Amino acid sequence: MTTIQSNSQETQTNEQLNATFFDVLNSRRSVREYDSSAVISEEEIRDILATAIKAPSSSNMQPWRFLVVTDPELKQKLLPIAFNQKQVAAASAIVIVLADLEMYTLSEKIYGSAIEAGFMTEEVGNNFIENSTKMYSALPAERLKEIVVFDTGLVAMQLMLTARAKGYDSVPMGGYNRDQVMELFNISDRYLPTLMLPIGKAAVEGRETTRLSVDDVTFFNKF
Repeated sequence: MTTIQSNSQETQTNEQLNATFFDVLNSRRSVREYDSSAVISEEEIRDILATAIKAPSSSNMQPWRFLVVTDPELKQKLLPIAFNQKQVAAASAIVIVLADLEMYTLSEKIYGSAIEAGFMTEEVGNNFIENSTKMYSALPAERLKEIVVFDTGLVAMQLMLTARAKGYDSVPMGGYNRDQVMELFNISDRYLPTLMLPIGKAAVEGRETTRLSVDDVTFFNKF
């Protein structure tokens, strides 16, 4: 194979990958009507989550936790908690994204694995462990909350796009009673529910929406 042919094939492959990526971005819709007969296996959910958790986070603290609800009876219990939004009962799975307000307690596990993988030296890793534990544990509660809510937003977006890439639909939901979710699942105050995310197969495609233009929302070098 000549160099020209090789470069041409590589360019075509890159273009195909780019097209697939932008197709996923542009085809994602917020779907509220689901095929209630569609089933997502635990293996598929784990696969989606495994990609989603590659999202970035502050100091790589990865504060996201996922409560996955697939049991029909539990979904029915969630229905009134989510103000009777029908997608909660009809979707194949409901992923409740939680923020761990004490995520820094896992810093030794996080950086220890990075040391073991050879991504950083033991000295550097131990410094990260000490500094992150000290810093995050001393933050005011509201600032800590801002950080973990922001980070769970990043993973939630990645989760939705990954689901779309695998042929599933989703809709991000902030409209539900957080206190009742915590009571239903006996969740401690260490964890903050940030998002409820139904995932499944659309029975009715999500409607298209418009966006403000780039000129409406962007400022270059001055505000």
